[in-house]
Amino acid sequence: MTQRNGIRGTSDHCLHSEASMVRERANGMEHDKVQEAIDCELEEGGQGGENRDSVAVTGAVTAPDGGWGWVVLVATIIVLALTLAFPSCVGIFYTDLQNEFHASNSETSWVPSIMTSALHAGGPFCSVLVDRLGCRATVMLGGVLSGLGMAASSFTQSITELYITAGVITGLGFCFSFQPAVTILGHYFVRRRVFANAMSSTGTALGLCTLPFLGNYLHTELGWRGSFLVLGAVLLNCCVCGAVMRPLQAPKRRGQPLMNHGPPPPEVESVKKGKGRVRTIWSCLAASLSKHMAFDQLRNNSRYRVFAIGITWMMLGFVVPLVYLVPYATAHDMEQGRAAMLLSILGIVNIVVRPPFGIMFNMPWFKGRHIYVFASALLVNGLSNSICCIGPSFSVLLSYVTIYGLSMSVVGSLMFTVLMDTVEMSRFPSALGLIAIMESVTLLIGPPLAGALVDRTGQYFHVFFACSAVVASSAVFLMVSFCWLDKRDKKSSKQGQPSALPDPARPAVDVAPGCQYSSVPTEGDKDKASANGAEYITSL
Repeated sequence: MTQRNGIRGTSDHCLHSEASMVRERANGMEHDKVQEAIDCELEEGGQGGENRDSVAVTGAVTAPDGGWGWVVLVATIIVLALTLAFPSCVGIFYTDLQNEFHASNSETSWVPSIMTSALHAGGPFCSVLVDRLGCRATVMLGGVLSGLGMAASSFTQSITELYITAGVITGLGFCFSFQPAVTILGHYFVRRRVFANAMSSTGTALGLCTLPFLGNYLHTELGWRGSFLVLGAVLLNCCVCGAVMRPLQAPKRRGQPLMNHGPPPPEVESVKKGKGRVRTIWSCLAASLSKHMAFDQLRNNSRYRVFAIGITWMMLGFVVPLVYLVPYATAHDMEQGRAAMLLSILGIVNIVVRPPFGIMFNMPWFKGRHIYVFASALLVNGLSNSICCIGPSFSVLLSYVTIYGLSMSVVGSLMFTVLMDTVEMSRFPSALGLIAIMESVTLLIGPPLAGALVDRTGQYFHVFFACSAVVASSAVFLMVSFCWLDKRDKKSSKQGQPSALPDPARPAVDVAPGCQYSSVPTEGDKDKASANGAEYITSL
C-alpha cells in the first residue's frame, strides 16, 4: 500500500514518458501496480483536455506495413490526385477567366498561384489541427473547405473574389487534406515506406491524367462557372478518403498521439499563483513554434537546411510550366482538347513509371543515395523545359511532356522519402510544415512573374526558358551541398569526432522549457533505428 500510494502521490510531478518505460521502472511489481502506473501517465497526457485522434500510439504498436495500410494508401492516392494536381488544371479555364474579368496574364495567373501557395503555406495550421483533431478529421475538414471554395467560385463577380474563394479557401482545404494523408501513411509503412511514398505520389499523376479530361468536358458542356460547381462536388470525395484513415491503436487500449504533451512545467504552476505569466506565455509560444515549425531542425540540422533551401528555390519554376502549357499551346492555334491531352499524357507517363520506380528505389543499394537520384532527376526536369523553346508543335510538346513526366516521376517518388531520411519521423509533420511555408513564397510569386514576362514580351517560350534555369540551378545546389556534407561527415568520423547529424532515435534539440513534449516513434521506427543505427540519415 505504501508503494501504491507513492505512485499516486507523484502523479502531479512525474514527467510524461512512454508506457514501455513505465513497465521497465515497475519491473517486479504486481500487475495491478503496473496498470496504475500506466493509468497515471495516460491521465497526465490528457490534462490539456484535448480530444485528438492519434496517428501512432504509445505502447507496443507496430507499423503494419500492409493490411489496412493498403486502404490508407489508396485513400492517400485519391487525396493527392484531388489536391496537388488540381492547380495545374486551372490552365484549362485560363482564357475564359481572362475574358470574363478582363484581366491580364499576370492578374489571371494569381488564381492558381494563390491556390498553390495556400496549399503549402497552411502547413503550420494543419500541424496544429492534426495535433488537436487527428489526421482523419483534418483530412475531412480539408475536403469540406476545398469543395465549398470551388462551389463559391462559380458565383464570383470579380477576379478579387476568385482570389479568395478559389485561391485561399480552396488552397487551405487542399493543405488540410494533403499533409495529414502523407503523414499518416508514413506511420502505416516503415519497412516499405519508400514504395508506399512512391505509390502515393502516383496520385498527382492520376490527377494530371484525369482532371484535364474532366475539366475540358465540363468546360464544353457547362462553361467555367458550371465546371467549378461540379468540381467542388468532386473535391468532397476527400471526406470519404479521410474517413478510412483510422489511427493506429494499441491492441486493447487507446494511447496518446505521436507527439505527447507532458505535465505543466513549474512556470505553469506559477501562472496559477499569478506569477510569471508573461514568461510562461512566451515560453509556450516558443515551444509551439518549435514543435509545429521545426525551427530547431532548420537551425541545427544542416541537411534539412540545405534541402529546405533547395526545394524553396526549385518551386519558383517547378509548377509554372504546368500552368502555362495549355495557354502556350492554344495561343499557337492548337485545339483546346488536344492541348489538354498533353497534361493527360504527362499524367499517364507518371502513372506507368512511378510504381516500378518505387520498387527499384526501395532496394538496399539506393539507401543513402536517394538525395542524389532526386537531384539528378531534378536536373533533367529543369533542362527539359528548354525543349518547349524549339516550337509549339504537338510533336515537340509531346516529347517535352514525356521527358518532363519521366523526371517528374522520380522527383515525386523521392521528395517525401528524402525528407524522411533527413529528419526523424516524429518531426516529419513539423519539418514538412516549415518547408511548405518557405516554398509557398516562391510558389506565390512564380506564376505572376511568369505572367508579367508574357505580358512584357508577348511570347510564352521565355517562361519555359526561365523555369529551366531556376530548376536546374536548384538541382546543382542540392547535389553539391549534400556531397560536401557527406565528405565532411566522413572526415569527422575518421577523426573520431561525433557526427553533426541528429540522432534519429531522439530529438536533436530540446524544445523551449516552457512546454515539454516527447516524441514517441512507432515500434517499427524503433526497430529500424536500432538495427541500422542511422536509418533516417542520408549518407553514402
